Amino acid sequence: MSVEKIDTLVIGAGQAGLAMSEHLGRSGVPHLVLERHRIAERWRSERWDSLVANGPAWHDRFPGMTFTDVESSVGPDDFPGKETVADYFVAYAKKISAPIRCGVEVLKVERNAGRSGFRVETSNGVVEAERIVAATGPFQTPVIPAVVPERAGLLQMHSTGYRNPAQLPDGAVLVVGSGSSGTQIAEELMQAGRRVYLSVGPHDRPPRGYRGRDFCWWLGVLGKWDAATREAGKEHVTIAVSGAHGGHTIDFRRLAAQGMILVGRTEACADGVVRFAPDLVENLRAGDENHDALLDEADAYIARNGLDLPEEPHARDRVPDADCIARPILSLDLAQAGIGTIIWATGFVADYGWMQVDAFDESGKPRHQRGVSSEPGIYFLGLPWQSRRGSSFIWGVWHDAKYVADQIVIQRQYMAYDAAARGELEPA
Repeated sequence: MSVEKIDTLVIGAGQAGLAMSEHLGRSGVPHLVLERHRIAERWRSERWDSLVANGPAWHDRFPGMTFTDVESSVGPDDFPGKETVADYFVAYAKKISAPIRCGVEVLKVERNAGRSGFRVETSNGVVEAERIVAATGPFQTPVIPAVVPERAGLLQMHSTGYRNPAQLPDGAVLVVGSGSSGTQIAEELMQAGRRVYLSVGPHDRPPRGYRGRDFCWWLGVLGKWDAATREAGKEHVTIAVSGAHGGHTIDFRRLAAQGMILVGRTEACADGVVRFAPDLVENLRAGDENHDALLDEADAYIARNGLDLPEEPHARDRVPDADCIARPILSLDLAQAGIGTIIWATGFVADYGWMQVDAFDESGKPRHQRGVSSEPGIYFLGLPWQSRRGSSFIWGVWHDAKYVADQIVIQRQYMAYDAAARGELEPA
């Protein structure tokens, strides 16, 4: 059987793979993109029905196409639905003529013995490539902590399995995780009439908008998207932000006042009783401080630059603490509380088990500098904080892809010189 050969193989056709393809194409680098499902599949089949983008359409996009180019009803300040986002990527792939091959799963990547490049086993045969770009992104394997045993007799699912309130059995719902996914799902369930418990861990809580500008704009002008590393102690802090219902600031105290029952971090479960850490009040306080600190920086920026933006005197107002905050619940009998479902909005871990190359540390995380791996010829794209805070966002991964593509071009130039030099030394 013949072996297909390509200069650069990109694995994954989500936002990272498409951005990589655009920059490789612009640089004249022959490449192929393999995708095991459809383009941007996770947006279609691993998200809940009502999900919208968390950033406005003017911000969370590639430079070469607006959302209006795909869906005329989407304005620049709107938050596109998940299907529109997926359609956007399909349209973008067509626009840049990306060489994508769908329905092909990569099973194994290993370095060629005694010669350059890599051997890639796929569900459609073997491909050999001089370079590999792993563009599979940060949302690979859902994490469900081994806290509540299956014998507890209730439905447990990751947030990727949730679609809408009607799919869940009767009863109350415990949502574990206070990032964007967990909070939006919990709010949707409460609005559908469910009794909802939300387990709140450490989080950042930016305002959706302030003084006429979206928080994406504020993080941009304040230089926060370009932050190279997380603040010390915030390596695992989630961000609670929402584009649902036209976009609104997530306020946990207000959700509690409306009937949601807040608890601290979920720690353990024994005999059907879940224990929560006594950290709810501290987590809410830290989230409020994060919220107000951004408002303070925005106010200072407006004053310093003489901007004519309307004041918001009530932006720092707090609703009175509900009972669940004033007297936090530290344990909960699942049966007595009538909980029929636990939704784990607890994130993901990367899975690179298919890459048999020396590019990972002892914990399995990629060793890289801005996506350039410690293993020559291996590159990564779409990692959280790959080069900056904005690396996981649509626009951020586009800029990271340009850097990675430039490094690939540089390496190809070195190898072209080597080939030419060796050719000069060969006898005529």
